[in-house]
Amino acid sequence: MSDPILSDPIIFENDDGIVTLTINRPETRNPISDPDMIEAMLEALDRIDRDLSIRAAILTGTGTSFSSGGNLKTMGEQGGINDPLPAQTRRNYKFGIQRLPLAFEALEVPIIAAVNGPAIGAGCDLACMCDLRIAAERAVFAESFVKVGIVPGDGGAWLLPRVVGFSKACEMALTGDPIDAAEALACGLVSKVVPDDALLAEARKLAMRIAANPPHAVRMTKRLLREGRSATLDHVLELSAAMQALAHATADHKEAVAALLGKRPPSFTGH
Repeated sequence: MSDPILSDPIIFENDDGIVTLTINRPETRNPISDPDMIEAMLEALDRIDRDLSIRAAILTGTGTSFSSGGNLKTMGEQGGINDPLPAQTRRNYKFGIQRLPLAFEALEVPIIAAVNGPAIGAGCDLACMCDLRIAAERAVFAESFVKVGIVPGDGGAWLLPRVVGFSKACEMALTGDPIDAAEALACGLVSKVVPDDALLAEARKLAMRIAANPPHAVRMTKRLLREGRSATLDHVLELSAAMQALAHATADHKEAVAALLGKRPPSFTGH
């Protein structure tokens, strides 16, 4: 009988307020388009967001792949995402994989993609849904939808240009060609490349640097950064003023100022 944890689509591990989500379908290179995987991811993100004791999260894959994106074997099956009726296929995307970018956009806890291997198609877009990305040396990225005669159906046309810029996004999406970790670093797709065996340790170090800060301030700062990608300046200024009023009223703000003036380490409680 298999271990229920090991067979879960997503492995959820909380270590002192830092959650690691591991996509757990190594036998098929961790695709994310199947309904059980989508539901498990949505449930995990909601669980993270509701728990104020969680300060940061890491997303990675089991085995040697981050994510192969869409499960091509199941796309054309009865009940799969590609329905004989095009109108139903549209609904399958809307109520299926397209819920993921919306959930990541709504998530207030910072999440780091620790890309441990190939991130292909929707897998590349999944990495872009995260706030920060670091890569193992063996990582490969490809916006490869065109190679199988389809388009980025999961929001990649919105996500990728905001990470790497319009020109590089066009190159990746229109050729479908893969780039290695070094090129991903050069174009800003990732912020750091580390040895394969050091990836999760480096991701945790980054998560701990985030988690050391007041959680309300971290969550609101992330929300402002997300809003700033598409909102007007006046909207972001108005939202910033409102969130600043909330931040000034927290006990953690008072603790931060007192610790700075007292030349001592702060102790943040989330209040």
